Amino acid sequence: MTRSARQHIIQARGRRASNPRGARTPEKRRAEPHPQLRLARVSAARAPAVLAVSGLRKAYGSLVAVDGVGFDVAPGEIVGLLGPNGAGKTTTINMVLGVLAPDAGSVRVEDRDLASERSEVLEHMNFAAVYSPLPGNLTVAQNLRVFGLIYGVRRLAERIEALLAEFDLARFRNTKSGVLSSGEQTRLSLAKAMLNEPRLLLLDEPTASLDPAAAREMRARIRAFAARGGGVLWTSHNMHEVVEVCDRVLFLSRGHILLEGDPRSLPGEHGKASLEELFITVAREPLSLEGA
Repeated sequence: MTRSARQHIIQARGRRASNPRGARTPEKRRAEPHPQLRLARVSAARAPAVLAVSGLRKAYGSLVAVDGVGFDVAPGEIVGLLGPNGAGKTTTINMVLGVLAPDAGSVRVEDRDLASERSEVLEHMNFAAVYSPLPGNLTVAQNLRVFGLIYGVRRLAERIEALLAEFDLARFRNTKSGVLSSGEQTRLSLAKAMLNEPRLLLLDEPTASLDPAAAREMRARIRAFAARGGGVLWTSHNMHEVVEVCDRVLFLSRGHILLEGDPRSLPGEHGKASLEELFITVAREPLSLEGA
């Protein structure tokens, strides 16, 4: 079994541990950049954060990978978690997923604590990543069935049919996922992530290596998920995409949050012409932004 498959299964089994028949959760609205934006954000402000991270810390001996990281993701919000390689993004996501135990700090999903209510928390989240493909020797339908059983999805056959239709995968139901194109594998990964109708979706480089059409389709599907009230934590090195998709960004540097703000206005606040230019500064000269 590949490392990526184990990651999917560890997270899914943790969710099922004490509630094998996890309940469905209601859908809510998303704060869209539309006439409904103000009303949606007022409603979101009154609801518990979909994700609340406080004081996360993880060290490997003398190497501190994550140091005091804290942030929220509101209902209907897409938050970009950005930073150069080694900044602590993947470690943070793995702690939020429950795959990696933090040395300190807390993770709460819809006001439930991951440490003390693990199965209840994990039944409300899922993840997808281009670099974490599903088992290639299983067909599309088999992958959805296996993970649906692990998640304890009710009326699983109906749920699989609905997802096959929604993600345009019906014609590939009996095709092994390992021979699918990058775009088709991405749609399958996102369909798997939607099996348990999560409230929180964690996406690690979801459009990396995709062609422009497939990447645009992925972004549209994620925006639709958020429009229904879900929260999204998104990591990417594509700053143009981040500006288009994310409501807010967090820049990680050396294990802590260095900058936070609107991706469209944040560069100008620090004398940069674009988010890409700001990213490069965070990667090469983080000390110039300390205390900014």
